[in-house]
Amino acid sequence: MRLVEQWRQIEAELPESWEDARLRLSLSDERSAGRALSLLASANSARRGSEIRFFSARRGAGTSPERVRRLLARLDAEQIDGRLELLEATEPSEAPAASRPTLAEAWDAALATLPPDWSDLYGEVQVTSTDYLDRAALLLSPLNPSRFDDRPAFRFRCAREFGYGASAGMVRRCFERLDADSIPGEIRILRALSDTRPLGTQGPVWYVGGKSV
Repeated sequence: MRLVEQWRQIEAELPESWEDARLRLSLSDERSAGRALSLLASANSARRGSEIRFFSARRGAGTSPERVRRLLARLDAEQIDGRLELLEATEPSEAPAASRPTLAEAWDAALATLPPDWSDLYGEVQVTSTDYLDRAALLLSPLNPSRFDDRPAFRFRCAREFGYGASAGMVRRCFERLDADSIPGEIRILRALSDTRPLGTQGPVWYVGGKSV
C-alpha cells in the first residue's frame, strides 16, 4: 500500500478531536533512509536505522495533515516503500474554546461596524496556513484577490452599489465557499469610504505602498 494511502487510513481512525499524531515509518530498504529523511525534514523527522519518526498537528507549529500527505506523496513518487504506523495521538486536555464564527458570519459582523452610508471598502482575509493559499485563491477569484506580503492573506475591494470591486453579496458567497472547504481565517476592513459620488471615474482609488488599489 502506498504511503499516502496508509496515512489516509490512519487519519480515518484517529479520534475526532485529535490534536497531534506521532508516526513511525519503517522503511523496506534501509538504503533509502537517508533520502526519506531528507524529504521528511520539514516534519521534524528523526531517524534510527531504517525507522523515521515524525509528527503531524492539526494546528500550531506542527506539520499539518495536508502537508504530511504531500511529503509522503514525494516518497511514493520516488518509490520509497515502507510501513507507516501511528505511535500516539493526543486530544485536548481541556474543553475546547468557543468556536470562532464562520468567515461569512465574520463578514456580516464587519459590515455591521460600518456607517449605514458606506459605499466602498478595501478588505483583507488571512487564512491560518499557507497550505490553504492555492485553494483559497481559487475560491476567492471572483473578488480579484491580491497578495501584498508574505502573510497567507488576500486583499480585495468591495463596492456597495457601484464602482470598483465586488458586491457585498458576492464577497459573502466567496467566504461561504471557504467555510464549506473548512478553510479558517480572519477578516479585516482596512479602509472604508461613505457616500462617494464618482465624477468621470468608476470609483475612488486608494494608494497603498505607492500603488493604486
